[in-house]
Amino acid sequence: MNNISTNIQFVRKHIPEHVQLVCVSKFHPNESIIEAYESGERIFGESKVQELCGKYETLPQDIIWHFIGHLQSNKIKYIAPFVSLIHGVDSFKLFEEINKQAAKVGKVVNCLVQMHIAQEETKFGFSKDELDQVLKSGALQELKNVRICGLMGMATFTSNREQIRLEFRGLKTLFDELKTSYFASESSFCELSMGMSDDYQLAIEEGSTLVRVGSLIFGNRVY
Repeated sequence: MNNISTNIQFVRKHIPEHVQLVCVSKFHPNESIIEAYESGERIFGESKVQELCGKYETLPQDIIWHFIGHLQSNKIKYIAPFVSLIHGVDSFKLFEEINKQAAKVGKVVNCLVQMHIAQEETKFGFSKDELDQVLKSGALQELKNVRICGLMGMATFTSNREQIRLEFRGLKTLFDELKTSYFASESSFCELSMGMSDDYQLAIEEGSTLVRVGSLIFGNRVY
């Protein structure tokens, strides 16, 4: 039996107050989410639109939902009315579609720019040059129904802790550069989402403000 509230207490011991914990509840049943909710957690992360919508309909309305998966353009309309933060926006085209769907429901949707920081080709995200190009053109700043709140990145899946640390450090450096160059006047550009169950403590040491922790809280996923 997986004791979710005990697991949360363990994780919380390693998270300073200024860092937000996103409980990654994807593929876990409502009962598990309720147990975490009753332990005081309010921010939950999902990666499938259909699953997120189902949970939004049936779980307490004060839950703050983060979308942390790879988002498809044709699914944005379903989550735009209620999602609190989209972690992984990895293309300008996706930003445009989020802007369009947010405008339809009269909302400004909070988003993080996903940067490609890992060695694996399979991970999604902007390269530094791609993001520079979009920001320099001013096109991203023109999207009035999107609020850029910071960056998100996933480290390489490796046991080499030093490599992971360097990837996180690089993302923090980029965050600071962008804050100075493009977002100096915007207080909303303040989040750095990096770190998961295996490496969240490293991520916090390197400046993360949002950690996405799933298996350490809920146990292995039920697919």
